[in-house]
Amino acid sequence: MAEFKIALNMEFCRSADKSFEEGVEIAAALGYRHIEPMVHTGWELLSEVGYFHSFSLEEDPLLMREICERHGVKVASLSAHSPLMKPEAAVPRLTRAMILASFVGTTIINSDEMLKPAWIDDDFAHEVMRYTLTKAELVARRHGMIVCIEPHGVYTKTAAGLRRIVELVPSPHIGVNWDTGNSFLAGLEDPYEGLESVAELVHHVHAKDISLDRAERDRGTVTGTPVGCACGDGVVDWERVLHILAPLDRELFLSVECGTIDEAERSLSFLRGLL
Repeated sequence: MAEFKIALNMEFCRSADKSFEEGVEIAAALGYRHIEPMVHTGWELLSEVGYFHSFSLEEDPLLMREICERHGVKVASLSAHSPLMKPEAAVPRLTRAMILASFVGTTIINSDEMLKPAWIDDDFAHEVMRYTLTKAELVARRHGMIVCIEPHGVYTKTAAGLRRIVELVPSPHIGVNWDTGNSFLAGLEDPYEGLESVAELVHHVHAKDISLDRAERDRGTVTGTPVGCACGDGVVDWERVLHILAPLDRELFLSVECGTIDEAERSLSFLRGLL
């Protein structure tokens, strides 16, 4: 049976203009014991001045571990979203994210296909993604990582499209990060039936709820959203999600993706009660 654990995606403090360490401190104070940091290459301006939570892959990997240990939290996964159809960006970002992960004690690297360039067709796009994931899988195999692709883009708005990308490189090191909110908003299929069809590939979950207003306004018009509302405040049937995933014999993090500190607090309370 699945061993469910709760984590907090660091996007919760983006609207509060908090730095990475401030965000970690707040997450710990709320009661979270695991987090999902966002990472980037280069020196991002807002992060450097302390207004954004993303962690630079140029930093010493042990710095992230040091900050987390200082506040009593662990890293559940890394949000290393990389444009799979742009390998010159995705390959180095995913590679360096996996190296960082090996220092901070996680094996889960999350991404999606991101944007499709207008100048390539569908077949070309999937061949480019095959190249990117082949390179990433080589690194994942060396470091014992799993690169998890989530529903968020033009190809992953259906479970079949998500499976097609994951199976471009058949490997236990390529899997699914199921996003409960994005799969609902895409609106092309029943999100629970979609989850059932890829459940054996799921190694991580973005616990994202969608408010009723947002569901009525946007469902079927978007492929995803950065954050949702507090878990339990929206339309997601959480008991059904857990029922589908429960037979999996692995640790599964439910990484809360919400937009405010208050929503993060309410999400933790709700999920603890549910579990």
